[in-house]
Amino acid sequence: MIMRRFLKNIFAAAVVAAVCLVSSGNVAAQFRYGPSVGVNFSTLHFSQDLISVGRVAGPNAGLQAEMMFPGIGFGLGLGVHYNMLGAKVNLGEKLVWQSQGYGNERLMLHYINIPFHLRFKWTRMEGIEDYIAPLVYFGPDFEILAGAGSASAFSTPRLSMSLSAGFGVEILRKWQLTAAYVTGMTDAARTVMLDDFHAKSRYWTIRLAYLF
Repeated sequence: MIMRRFLKNIFAAAVVAAVCLVSSGNVAAQFRYGPSVGVNFSTLHFSQDLISVGRVAGPNAGLQAEMMFPGIGFGLGLGVHYNMLGAKVNLGEKLVWQSQGYGNERLMLHYINIPFHLRFKWTRMEGIEDYIAPLVYFGPDFEILAGAGSASAFSTPRLSMSLSAGFGVEILRKWQLTAAYVTGMTDAARTVMLDDFHAKSRYWTIRLAYLF
């Protein structure tokens, strides 16, 4: 119940901020979009320290978009991405799973990722921003599960939510190279045999986008 209220508050804050940006005077918003590609380095953070968990790498790709207000430097980061996340999970360390034939499993989760980020980009640097402009962003990511590989020991919720905090640079007003740390706010996986053993995603994501 507390987590649900927290998520609602995060979403409400993001919506209010977006409305404030859209209604901020007569500043014209600049909307751009383009393809993106990158890599994730992910793991799962379990509710209890029962087994060893390792990090895995997976791709991300999709459509990146932004709506920026040049006069104030603030805007929104949006998009639709394919995200492969997961972890190496050594279930064989516990008899409850070892007796079922599980060992060092690789759980891979395939998501449709929809970000809704607040952005700030340095746009007043006496012309330097035409070549390189730093940016930072923060906000929620909504994840829709498209599939799960090697997940017979786990149940995987269809919908989840996380928070991103990232930074990057825009090069020549076209290319954007960003990196973010993403923290899961809702469960990404739960074990079938132990109801109270569940995990949230934790990952670094690196992304290169070209905006038209």
